[in-house]
Amino acid sequence: MTGSFGKIVAIAFPTLAAIVLPGPLCAEPGPVAAKVEATLPTATGQPRQFAFDGNLDTGYVSSRNASENDHFSLVLEKPVSATLVLAVTGRPNGEDELEAGVLEVSADGRSFEPFAKFEDGTARGDLRGREVRALRIRPEFATGHPLAVRELTLVSDPPVTRFRYPVEFIADVADAPEMKPWAENVARVCERTYAMINDELKTAGDRPPHWVVMSLKKSYDGVAMAGGGRITGSVRYFKEHPDDVGAMVHESVHIVQRYPGNSNPSWLVEGVSDYIRFFKFEPAKLGRIDARRAHYNQSYRVSAAFLAYLTDTYDKQIVPKLNRIMRAEKYDAKVFEEWTGKTLPALDDEWRATLSRK
Repeated sequence: MTGSFGKIVAIAFPTLAAIVLPGPLCAEPGPVAAKVEATLPTATGQPRQFAFDGNLDTGYVSSRNASENDHFSLVLEKPVSATLVLAVTGRPNGEDELEAGVLEVSADGRSFEPFAKFEDGTARGDLRGREVRALRIRPEFATGHPLAVRELTLVSDPPVTRFRYPVEFIADVADAPEMKPWAENVARVCERTYAMINDELKTAGDRPPHWVVMSLKKSYDGVAMAGGGRITGSVRYFKEHPDDVGAMVHESVHIVQRYPGNSNPSWLVEGVSDYIRFFKFEPAKLGRIDARRAHYNQSYRVSAAFLAYLTDTYDKQIVPKLNRIMRAEKYDAKVFEEWTGKTLPALDDEWRATLSRK
């Protein structure tokens, strides 16, 4: 599909004769961020962000049937001047279309008013430059099936950023229900940070996970760990350190890394993760590095500071390049000399000397 938002593209659907959409439906970046909200829980592997990713082959699906009291919303970080809106419901095979529903708009994200009715699973209309802060899909009656939102399209000035790396973090607090508000907030932070993490560690052809379960466990004695699309955190630790959201962002980086095998040095794996955390997510929280004890392979924030020094001094792309060779299981310490002209021990001495001057 080619074209710009000023052109019109006809797209055929299995159960529709044709739907007219602005083209192209691609995940183009824009200056206004958005989030998605739903009163319904999400079916496994069908995250809410699929409804605004520019891909008609994906979509959000709820895990239970929808009622007239449920809704699905796209909420923008600030109002935009909107010209066209289109909501397509149902699954790609045509099932679970919303036959009786309303597409609502809001200028402030709180008060909504009806804008268009759903017919054959779709609702559309010309907003004529109307100020919009949120869109909401609401069934008029109990559906008897899950709510499935295939794609929302909003043409606006300024444009709204589609989800380039759609994901949903599911907070599992069965062990500590009292921590649900904290866990839900951290899950949303990790979702908002996910695109940045993937952009920093971009690898051609890589498809990051769309579904991450974040569990808080009383039996876990560490801080947090990640593996197999799951993050496990300590109930005790996060009750004592509720402000340490960065620890969960660190584990979110591991979700994206997904390095095969065990051939990569742990100091570098953890260093890359903490580099994203402390130099991209929360740079003010790195803390002081002791030049007398620090070495490049000390792992976590110390190795992160070493990588930041190499980034600033030698190669702005050194972390993405290291990520690519670790993902391909081709890491060799000689790459540091190839990329900087100096061995790791020499770089270590050089970096530590800069620490002693601070």
